[in-house]
Formats: sequence, C-alpha cells, structure tokens
Amino acid sequence: METIFEIQRRLHEECDRLVMAMSEELMIPKKTTKEKVLADHRIKIYLERYQTCSKSLLELYQDKDGERKQEITNMSVNEFKEFYSQFNGLIEFHSNHGNNVAVPASIEFDKLKEQLNDPAYLAEVVKFSDVENYGQYLDLHECYDNFVNLKGIDKIDYITYLSEFNKFADIPRKQKNLKYKGYLQLLHDYLHSFITRSRPLFFELEHTVKRNELQFEDMWKNGIVPGWEKVRDVDDDALINLNEFGKWEDLTYLGLDRLKAALQALGMKCGGTLEERAQRLFASKDDKNQENERKRMMNLNKEKDIAQLEYKIAKLADLVDDQIYETKINLQRKQARYTLDESDEDSMDEEESDDDDGIPYNPKNLPLGYDGKPIPYWLYKLHQLHFTYECEICGNYKYNGPKAFQNHFSEWRHAHGMRCLGIPNTAHFANITKIEDALVLWDKVKEQTFSKMWVPANEEEFEDSRGNILSKKVYLDLQKQGLL
Repeated sequence: METIFEIQRRLHEECDRLVMAMSEELMIPKKTTKEKVLADHRIKIYLERYQTCSKSLLELYQDKDGERKQEITNMSVNEFKEFYSQFNGLIEFHSNHGNNVAVPASIEFDKLKEQLNDPAYLAEVVKFSDVENYGQYLDLHECYDNFVNLKGIDKIDYITYLSEFNKFADIPRKQKNLKYKGYLQLLHDYLHSFITRSRPLFFELEHTVKRNELQFEDMWKNGIVPGWEKVRDVDDDALINLNEFGKWEDLTYLGLDRLKAALQALGMKCGGTLEERAQRLFASKDDKNQENERKRMMNLNKEKDIAQLEYKIAKLADLVDDQIYETKINLQRKQARYTLDESDEDSMDEEESDDDDGIPYNPKNLPLGYDGKPIPYWLYKLHQLHFTYECEICGNYKYNGPKAFQNHFSEWRHAHGMRCLGIPNTAHFANITKIEDALVLWDKVKEQTFSKMWVPANEEEFEDSRGNILSKKVYLDLQKQGLL
C-alpha cells in the first residue's frame, strides 16, 4: 500500500523520465517524412502521459480530502510509530501477495519506449493510406468522386480539383443542396483528420477551429461571407411568439415600435395605428404567413450551415497548402512516368508529343505549362529554371529559378520564417537566406538605430556658475564631489 508521499515521488519520477524521453526524441535527426511524423506521434503520447501525471500530482498537492496533511501530522508527532506502521503494512501486503513481483519503474518505462518504437504498433495508432505517404500528400479521391457526381457540377480532372476544391464562390448557390452539404462534411472531416494525423503536435488546431467559427458568425451577421454576400438573416429578436398571446388586445402593450419591427421581420405591412398593427400581427397567427416564415427560416439555417462548412474548409485548406502543392507535383510526375511506360522507343523519336490524348514524353522532367505539356527547353534555360536556390529561413525550401527565388522574399513562407525569428521582413534583409546572417544583421540594424537615438545622459548639457558647458554626467559627478 503506497503512501501519499510515495505516490508523489513515483509520479515525479515518471514526469522526469517522460521529459528525458521527449528530449531524446527531439535530438534524433529525422531524414524522412515518415520518421518525423512517427516521432511527433511518440512525443504526443509522452506529452499526454506527462499531462495525466501532472494532473494527478496537482490533485495530491491540493489535498482536498486532507489525507496528505494527516500523513504529515502523523510523521511529525511520532515519526517512529508512523514508520513502523508503514513497515508493518508492507510486510502484510507482501505476505498476502508474495508471488507478485514488482516491476521497477525504469523497466516498465523502457517497455513503453520499446513499444512506441515498434513500427507495427504505431501503424495501428497512426493510420495513413498509401497515397498519403505519412502526411506528405493528400488523398482526396473519395471527396473527388463525390464532387463529380453532384448534379449540375462541371466535370474536372483530379489535378484541377486539387487547385479548385476550396473555391466555393464559383459554384452557383442553386446547386448547393443537401447532397452538396454531405460532400462538404466529408471534405471537412478528411482535412481535419489529415491535419490531426500528419501534425500531431499542432495543439492549436481546435483553438483555430473555434476562432474560425466565431469569425464566421461575425461575417455572416454582417453579410460578408465569400459567396454569400447577399444573404441577410432575419432579426430573431424582432420576431414575437404569438402563441403566448390569447387575443390581439394583449399585443398593444408592446408598443408601436415593437409591433412595427415584428411586422417587418415577417415581411408584412407595418403602418397604421397601434390597434391596426396589433390586429394585423395577431391575424397572422393562424394563416400561412407563420408557416411560410418557418420554412424560410429553415432554409436560411441550411444555407448558413453550408456557408459555415465552406468557410471552415477554406481555412483548413490554408493549413495544408504545402501538401496540396506537393500532391499536384507528385501526380504530374506519376502521369509523366506512366506515359513513358506506355510508349515505346520508336514513338519517343517521333513528334507525338503534340498529341492531346495524354501527357507527352518528358525525359528532362521539365515543368508543365498551362496546356499540360512541358515547356520548351530553350525557355527552361532562358529562365534559368535548372538553378535551384535554398532558403534556410523558409525551412530549407528550394526554389527553381532566380525569379521564383526573388519573389519568395515577399511571400508568406519567408515572412512567416522571419516572424518566427522575431525579425521584421523589411528591405534590409533582401537576399538573406541564412538564419545566422539574418540574426547578425538584425543586431547591427538595432545597434545603428539605437546609436541615432537621442540619449539624455550623453547629449544633455548643463552650465556651471562660471559659464562652463558640461555634459549631464560630468556635471552630476562634479556636483556630488562638491567641486562646482
């Protein structure tokens, strides 16, 4: 039987082991996406266990039932009596459970680490499809099949769908029915699951989702949701539950303005005297206006649910922008390789690259143009796309060609990297790609900026009784010494 202090000691020991395990995991370099994702999931499991231990420790230290305080009191009054009481308790426990061998905490923890390092075990915890390649690519094939089967939707290929699946404003509102809502729900659930599985340490996901929901409510109320700008919600506070009133005279107590607002909310004539307005509003209690209004509110709520799903999907798509780009590049590479496997050597020598039935032969792996065909090799050399530039601030991201390299300094990825370093992305840091160089230059810029500032201690001047002009520091030193 463990005492309160023994339980606390054991929990503290487990917390220390978990911190060491997480530190060791972070220090090991990861060469592939699979290794990085699995390592992040191991760290997440360690962290969740650490939080559980910390919560248990907090409850023990709070000592709501007073057991810990009582144990301290027993030890302080008669420590030997408490010692032999615990000692006899241990003897009694082992006499009743003599065949049970206690496993040391170190061995138990080593078994946990061995289990988490087993690829078969993690494969059950972290499930990725073959297409996703452990979070490197998106697998939207199921969502794409649902999309192309929607009624009234233009049929597009899968690569085009990857570029346009979050452009909901281009879809006519008349096509956004219940089946379309089901498609949106499927797409939303996949993106949320993909981010959770591929970025297990992104703990701000749920907070981001909640923030997006609050932003949507404000935008919907103001009628500025993209693709739904003309939708205006009815003021729910203006509606009156007529079932609470037995006769029209009871409505007169609400006043002219309140009755006018209720009539306007129902789309009815709102003029006249107080009695006329009350009679007109009460007459709508049993007619079709109430039913029509109820149906209209139901349709408006359906539109709001669809608009909210679209907004949330667009925000989630921004979080996987890099994976979308990598997925398209990977698909184009596979299509080009498939075309090579299907064609023979004779067809490669002929001018069949102009055939519109498939992607042409691309032995030099040239970028594809807007027509889906490789750009000319002379254009590839002209734009110097064979040169690759790497930016450490962008997470060692590589850019093909000097134009893309120069443009990236003003794009979001580089700006985010500079923001993480605590450096403003200004013109001072143009063409700086190394983190160390950026930090050194930032220190120099701050030093130069500080040197141009007016420092009262150095530049403020004083005049003594003899008319001598002295700096503030010298003047105060002479004054303290009594030499003025």
